[in-house]
This record gives sequence, C-alpha cells and structure tokens, in this order.
Amino acid sequence: MTISADRASADPAEAGARRRPGSRPGRAPATGGPLAPLAGQAQVLDPLAGVRAEGGPEFDVYLTGTVFLDIIFTGLDSAPVRGTESWARGMGSSPGGVANMATALARLGLRTTLAAAFGDDMYGEYCWEALSRGEGIDLGPSRTVPGWHSPVTVSMAYEGERTMVSHGHEAPPPEPPAPVGPVPAKAAVALLVPGRREEWLANAARSGSRVFADVGWDDTGRWDPSDLADLEHCEAFLPNAEEAMRYTRTDCPRAAARALADRVPLAVVTMGEKGAYAADGRTGETAEVPAIVVEALDPTGAGDVFVAGFVAGTLADWPLADRLAFACLTSALSVQEFGGSLSAPGWREVAAWWQHVRAYDDQSRDTLRRYAFLDGLLPGAARPWPLRRAQPTLGFRGA
Repeated sequence: MTISADRASADPAEAGARRRPGSRPGRAPATGGPLAPLAGQAQVLDPLAGVRAEGGPEFDVYLTGTVFLDIIFTGLDSAPVRGTESWARGMGSSPGGVANMATALARLGLRTTLAAAFGDDMYGEYCWEALSRGEGIDLGPSRTVPGWHSPVTVSMAYEGERTMVSHGHEAPPPEPPAPVGPVPAKAAVALLVPGRREEWLANAARSGSRVFADVGWDDTGRWDPSDLADLEHCEAFLPNAEEAMRYTRTDCPRAAARALADRVPLAVVTMGEKGAYAADGRTGETAEVPAIVVEALDPTGAGDVFVAGFVAGTLADWPLADRLAFACLTSALSVQEFGGSLSAPGWREVAAWWQHVRAYDDQSRDTLRRYAFLDGLLPGAARPWPLRRAQPTLGFRGA
C-alpha cells in the first residue's frame, strides 16, 4: 500500500476534522491546444480546451459523496453457495463509491474536485493517495475523520452480474462535505436520494453550475415522482430503464425518458445491453444509440462511467447523439476490466478501441459511422501517457 509519509495535525478550528497534505495538486490551464498538463504527470487530452474561457471556474466538475474501499472478486463460476468456499480467479482493490465517478471524470481530462470524508485508517490513506496523487483529483474540500474507519464493499462478479456486501457508518460531524455557498465548478454531479432534499444543489444551480443527477434504488417501493423534487435544479437526469419506468408509470424506457423531459431539460435513460435513449425537453430532440458489443468481466461502476462520458461530451458542447454514443462507449470499455475506479477508461483506452474497430470486423459498419466523430478528437491522445493508477492489490507500491 502506498502510504503518505506525513500526516496533517488536527486543527482545533476544524473540530477534529483534518485534511491531508497534497490535497490540492492543481492543474495548469489549457492553452494552445487539446492537451492540458496535470501536475506531476504527462499531458492528457482536454476535451474542453475549445470552450474554456478566461476567468472561468477553477474546476470542471464538483462531486460529493461517500468513498468506499472496494475489494472485487472476479472469475467466479457462480454465486457463492451457503456452507461452501468459493475461489475467485481474479481479485483487486480500489477506491469505490463516489470515487468511481470522480476517477472516470478525471481520466477523461476533466478538472475534478471531490468533497468526501476519509477514514482515519490505512484504507483511508490508500484511497486518498490513489485519488489525489494517482488520478490528479482535487481533494481540497475533503477531510480525514479521526477514529472513523473507511466504509468497505466486497463485490463478487459472476455471470455478467455482481453481488455486493458493504459495511460502514455515517461519518460524524462537524464539517458537512457539501458546500454552503457556490460550487467552484462548471458542473456538479449528484446522486438523488428519494424523499430527501439537498440544499447544495440549489446553491450550485443558482451559482451557474450545470447539475447532472443520477438516482439510487427506492427501497421503500414508493417510486413517488414527488420524491425527486431536486430535479428542478438539474440540467440532466440519468436513471436506468427500470428506475425511469417506475417513476413515470410507463412500460417503455423511451416513453419514460420523454415523460421525464417534462420535468428536467434533458432526460437520459440507460437500457443496458440495448444502449441508451435521450430526450431534450427544450428542443424536442431525441437520440438513441445501441450498446457496444464487448465481453463483460465486471459491471461495477459502469453507470458512473456512463455519466462521466455524458458530462464530458455535454460540457464540450457535442451534439446529443455524440454525447450519448461516447457515454455508451466509455461504459462498455469499463466492463471489460474489474473494479469501479480501476476500470474507468481514459483517452488511451478510447483511442486503442477506435484503432481496433477500424482494423477488425467485430463491430458493425453502423458503429464505425456512429463513432466517426472520434477522428477529430483523438490525434492528441494517440500516444499513451503514463498514468499512476490505483494498484489492483493493497500492499504493492507503484513504480
């Protein structure tokens, strides 16, 4: 495990919460082309280089949520059976929870800042360093909570699905992870909790941030549309097909998206192996893109990667169909590897896929036409850059 050598001492003004050193690695502004340097790393493709303005927000995307340590087992032949021992052919560990989304955004070149509580243990140290130093994510708004252990999730992938077991406790006060004022970013990504209002979303929208929202499963079974009141602050809502149909009382994902577009400017519904569908409530435009055919290893975090791809394309002002296609592509690339944040693709993986599909016939001609827009994006990312990513197993140090 990579452990930070020195720890920040507790600041009494923070009532016990403390931040680790190196929490704001900084990113140089994009100048003169599609590549923007990350502090301490080689250049990476900046998809927003053409739309950045002088004096704009410091960050592209703001997130807040819970960081888990994910321990992932892959290569299981079947679900674990009670009273028996199952052996997995693959295993890895990485930051999870909101870290999946933050990593996916950062690897696509977006300047990402994360507000989260980190456990005061070795798992917390590992997650902090993997995100801050390994991925270049700004952790300035985050804090370490003395005496609080990191939440942990064990994920078992088999037969194209996954089963998860989690343990953790809510981080204690005093410092809320969400901002009380304007969000210093072009966009914010939020996970809506049915029936609970998030004041920071209203603040973000009022300050000009574009809010993208996902939603968790409604364990109450109510699926009451009024529980999603915070949609009034959102530019886009990205549920999966089952969630969208339940909230809209429809039996078709496309009809559900069109119904949701009456409540939020842009509704995007993911349909698994059938792709995704989007409806723009402002213009009436719709778009549908089929899924990319890949051999899936682990679907953990695929939804987060889809949202990250769509956010990147939206902030870059791409056409709706291109945004949807890019989100489907990044999501498909992620399921070919294990782990949520471990599997999030960057431009290196996108470029490698595009080079492959043009050389082989394992994708349709329609796919080649649909992704032709990548030709104008990828020349600057053709050469891989060295990424010091989260290690797949705790205990090993990076080179």
